[in-house]
Order: sequence, then structure tokens, then C-alpha cells
Amino acid sequence: MRPANEALIVIDVQNDFCPGGALAVTGGDEIVPGINALLDEFSVRVFTQDWHPAGHSSFASQHAGKSPFDTTEMPYGTQVLWPDHCVQGTQGAAFHEGLNLEPADLILRKGFRPQIDSYSAFFENDHETPTGLEGYLRTRGVDTLTMVGLATDFCVNFSAVDAARLGFHVTVRQDLCRAIDMDGSLKAAQAGMAEVGVRLAGSDAT
Repeated sequence: MRPANEALIVIDVQNDFCPGGALAVTGGDEIVPGINALLDEFSVRVFTQDWHPAGHSSFASQHAGKSPFDTTEMPYGTQVLWPDHCVQGTQGAAFHEGLNLEPADLILRKGFRPQIDSYSAFFENDHETPTGLEGYLRTRGVDTLTMVGLATDFCVNFSAVDAARLGFHVTVRQDLCRAIDMDGSLKAAQAGMAEVGVRLAGSDAT
């Protein structure tokens, strides 16, 4: 068992991000057994869940003339437009059926505000509106995080960078993540995480 100041953050291991889902990450389901095996090592375990209302502003379907993976400018900056995914209450938003949720201390839902997306487990995409996760972890006495989940170059990356900037010691288990890797986004994410002091462990499996 790890010390009580360490937490495992399991990010967005949901059906829509796994093969067959609306925004499938190649091999997204392959990480489930490894995550399950890791859960018993930690006394604090947090799962995040992308939880969009129907018609969310980050969906390409809400922007005339735009296709999935195009970008648009939002009040908070450039936003990638996604296929409709992880809509609240749908099977796509549900966690992968093989993921062991029993040990979860907290399930944090994000991306539920219609007008702003939320990659990070700590902040909305304006980098200002908090999700409340930092306060929860501080209250539990946690200062060291291990992150796993989907996708390496988006929600894991944003979560890890925010955590490091907030002063947490962060390790990303790359062998228990998978990436979208859109136009070199994985290499850029790895460089950005390393730059702020995130430890990249395991292989750089995509």
C-alpha cells in the first residue's frame, strides 16, 4: 500500500473513449486490467467522468459548417470540436464495464457546463473555474498523484499539467494511458508535461 498522501486519479475510462465509442481512442480498453490491478495500492482513488449535456458547445454538431476535429474560437480560447460524446445518462458516458468502480472514493463529473469544455480534472478550459478536486485532495492530505486513463494528450495531459502547477507531485503512467495523437499532439503533450515537472513513467504507448 502506498503512503496515505498519494492518490490514484483514473481519468475518463468511458465507453465513448473506448473502441466502438463515439470518440474512440485506439486501445482505450487495453488499460482497464492494469488500472484495476493498481487500485489496491492506493488509499485515495478518484475517478473522473466526462459528463456533457446534449448539445454541448464543444460538439461539432452545434457549429454550422464545422466537422469533428475542426477548431473554433470560444471566449476562453481555441476549442477542438468533437463528435457528440459522453452525453449525460447515455451508455457512451458510462464507465467501461470492466473497470472496477468499487474502490472509488470520489467520482468527479466534468464538462457539464454547456458553454465550456473541461479537459482537466482540476479546471474548466478557461483555466480558472475549479472543479473542486484540488480542495478534496488537500483535505485528504494528498500531495502526490499517479494519473492513468484517457486520453494521454488531452484530459490526462491537462490534468497532469494543472496538478503540477498547483504544487502536486505528479506521475503519469503512460503504459496505463492511450492517446488520440492528432497532428503530433502526443509528443507535444509529453514535452509540455515534462516541462512542468510531471514524471512520465512506463512506455510511451499511444
